[in-house]
Amino acid sequence: MQLRKHIPNLITSISLLCGAVGVIFAFSGRLDRAFYLMLAAAACDFLDGFAARLLHAYSDMGKELDSLADLVSFGVLPAMMLINLKAAVNFGDTPLMWFPVLLVAFTALRLARYNVTDGGTQYFVGLPAPSCGLICGSLCYFVSCEPASFLALWVLNDWFIPVLTVALCALLVSRIPMFSAKFSLKDPVPVNRKRIAFAVDIVLIIAIVAATGLNWSMVVLLGFVTYVVMNVILAALKV
Repeated sequence: MQLRKHIPNLITSISLLCGAVGVIFAFSGRLDRAFYLMLAAAACDFLDGFAARLLHAYSDMGKELDSLADLVSFGVLPAMMLINLKAAVNFGDTPLMWFPVLLVAFTALRLARYNVTDGGTQYFVGLPAPSCGLICGSLCYFVSCEPASFLALWVLNDWFIPVLTVALCALLVSRIPMFSAKFSLKDPVPVNRKRIAFAVDIVLIIAIVAATGLNWSMVVLLGFVTYVVMNVILAALKV
């Protein structure tokens, strides 16, 4: 096999390493660095697919490696960040702090189901693992940077993280169709309209966060929360 065929797997391996190192930082209480590494893993998760398409380097090994990397970077890492959130901001802990470990199992189920079904290019079935991970990661980053904010005090309530965990686990294994954000002129007009509407929402979120002086991580958090809410509403309306 030509060397270029290994480039996508190399990028995927970097994503996996970012997730693994991020876990170390999460247990060290450095949730900021853990989140930066999650963002790096997300960038690699996009680039490996782009490289595979560009180089025509698709392989079964690459598909499996991608799922393993996603499990670590968007399953294990966000779970460890949530588990260590209270300790990182000196807010104590409770037995409920271990609830997020469920995300690891449900992310694995989500990825396994994707691997044994025909993954469409227009829609995902259930919440994509990277979206789930980035919701958790951005939330932890914001709270660690703004521990005195109203949102932080709300999040650090004993029941918020367990409830969030259950909701995300349910979304991961749900049958709710969620549109892919990758725009393509070859896709049907209704799908691209949803993508355009989501892009407009992101622009508005950026403007609001900039105008209000909120921490930049709110762009990531609100962006992915908006993505989830949009898809749930569209599914309920059968649009």
